[in-house]
Amino acid sequence: MISLKNVILRRSAKVLLDGANATINPGERVGLVGRNGAGKSTLFALFNRTLHEDGGDFFLPKQWRMAQVAQDMPETEEGATDFVVGGDTRLVELREALAKVEAAYTEHPDDADLGMALAHAYTDLADAGEHDAAPRAQALILGLGFKTHELDAPVNSFSGGWRMRLQLARALMCPSDLLLLDEPTNHLDLDALVWLEAWLQKYEGTMIVISHDREFLDAVTNVTLHVANAQLTRYGGNYSKFEEMRALQMEQQQAAFGKQQEKIAHLQKFIDRFKAKASKAKQAQSRVKALERMEKVAPLLAEADFTFEFKEPGNIPNPMLSITHASFGYMVDDAPKTILTNVSKSVQAGQRIGILGANGQGKSTLVKTIAREMGALAGTVTEGKGLNIGYFAQQELDVLRPQDTPLEHMVRMAREMGAAAKEPTGEQNLRSFLGSFNFNGDMVKQPVGTMSGGEKARLVLAMMVWQRPNLLLLDEPTNHLDLATREALAMALNEFEGTLMLVSHDRALLRSVCDEFWMVGRGGVTDFDGDLDDYQRYLLEEAKRLREEAKEAVRKAAEPAPKPAAAAPKPAAEAPAAGRDVRKQDAQSRQLRTDQAKPLKRELGQIDERLAAAGRDKSTIEARLAKSLPAAEIAEAGKRLKALNEEIETLEERWLALSGQLETLAA
Repeated sequence: MISLKNVILRRSAKVLLDGANATINPGERVGLVGRNGAGKSTLFALFNRTLHEDGGDFFLPKQWRMAQVAQDMPETEEGATDFVVGGDTRLVELREALAKVEAAYTEHPDDADLGMALAHAYTDLADAGEHDAAPRAQALILGLGFKTHELDAPVNSFSGGWRMRLQLARALMCPSDLLLLDEPTNHLDLDALVWLEAWLQKYEGTMIVISHDREFLDAVTNVTLHVANAQLTRYGGNYSKFEEMRALQMEQQQAAFGKQQEKIAHLQKFIDRFKAKASKAKQAQSRVKALERMEKVAPLLAEADFTFEFKEPGNIPNPMLSITHASFGYMVDDAPKTILTNVSKSVQAGQRIGILGANGQGKSTLVKTIAREMGALAGTVTEGKGLNIGYFAQQELDVLRPQDTPLEHMVRMAREMGAAAKEPTGEQNLRSFLGSFNFNGDMVKQPVGTMSGGEKARLVLAMMVWQRPNLLLLDEPTNHLDLATREALAMALNEFEGTLMLVSHDRALLRSVCDEFWMVGRGGVTDFDGDLDDYQRYLLEEAKRLREEAKEAVRKAAEPAPKPAAAAPKPAAEAPAAGRDVRKQDAQSRQLRTDQAKPLKRELGQIDERLAAAGRDKSTIEARLAKSLPAAEIAEAGKRLKALNEEIETLEERWLALSGQLETLAA
């Protein structure tokens, strides 16, 4: 087990843990929670042995194998499958050991000790799962949202977010007794997130995870370790259970009772309002459950030191906008690339729409078009009079000016809005406004480039609130927000009087603020008649279907290729005006192609026969290796199997080349 006894941890002069005690038992799944800056990442550094305790006793079994997601961006031309297989450190070590023994055995084939070593090397490699390493890696890659044709694409051909998914797959590929995951959901969309949950629920080792996604924590953890006030407090149960127990503790302590009651009343106001609107629809009932949870943990929310609210919109047109027979997409080399077609939807005042769909299906394209970032390729998007859009884009943090301060961002925005500004624009007013978003004192003059992702996200939210929008378009707004700020965002969105359209992989946020869902996929936009539980079941079924298709494709690829049928004679063309000479030239051309094809077909037939024989030999040797054999026989069988695999690979490459030549001749 892992134990901490009176542990002291420092970062520079700051004491993050002071006499902390905790125990983590083998097989437990631990959620590590606490405010930003409380010391979660520093504690992770202690767990992965990159940092040592400054005092007290820390114990982690030395024999435990550890896996964690590398935080660096991989830069390699290696194929995706090979890159992920490389995460199996045990397999890599055994492959290297086998190569060394094979080289020595080749030089000294009569050395009995080397023969025994070679036998052991083959056995160890088989026990480590060499035979199915690639399929295991590909199952991880496909589960995390990649397409079948991308399995062997170079790692460098993917964008940063997808390369980080490959780093996650590489960590999951590694056999481990302790799995450390620091914000594993940051680069995932909802379908990949649901798959990851299912995978982690089957993980048999000890797991410690940092995440700001409450539903993810609920699904994969059974213990919660809370970092606060330089101490560690262990709670039995997942994050929701932790919230309830801690809220009960706070009620018993009656800490800051007056302030809590004020915030609880504030929270109760919109709980009552939205309960009154709830019907028997699945989405509404799901929302009621989320609001009931907020009732239970209201004291915990009241402890949060950051809340905000959207101002009441000046006017709310109805409908907000209308989309008629529209096609959405973007331009590639001056040519339109259509993603969504024949979209006809309207957005009414007060609607709260969650936008669902797998990665790459067009969610962001839809939102960007509504946000006026790009135009529709066809059809019309008609806006209501006085529509005022507040848009939070996935890349919004990247377009903030790193060298500018929060105050300079606000001053510039106020100047650009000019007479349209609905808020006072004096510097002191802007300072006070930023203070309500926890940009206090000198922080208003701190360059944005030096701030954390969460602080940048708060600045974007502040700028959006100041504009007093009547339609909020939010595309993954929680990526850089901690749990407390996510709760503050949920509260603010529930009180928002305008219309909301939300893309998010944070299911707790979707449940608590959305009343209906649109599904973006298969080239269109449709209503999703169900709640998030129905959508998760749909995603798991889709993932299962894709895995089965991938397995079938791999199985077919492994089968000996059938002999290509002889090309059927083409019907004779009608004689052109030129008559006999043209027919003679055609006949000569056909005869020439036939003569050229004969040796290719003959070689192709020979390769088919050899592939079939090699396949039978391979099956026989694999069956022998599964039995108990003398060391010398195992070594010899292993060498023969390796030679057969190399021969089969060479034959298959030649078969493909010959087939291509025959197709060219037949064309």
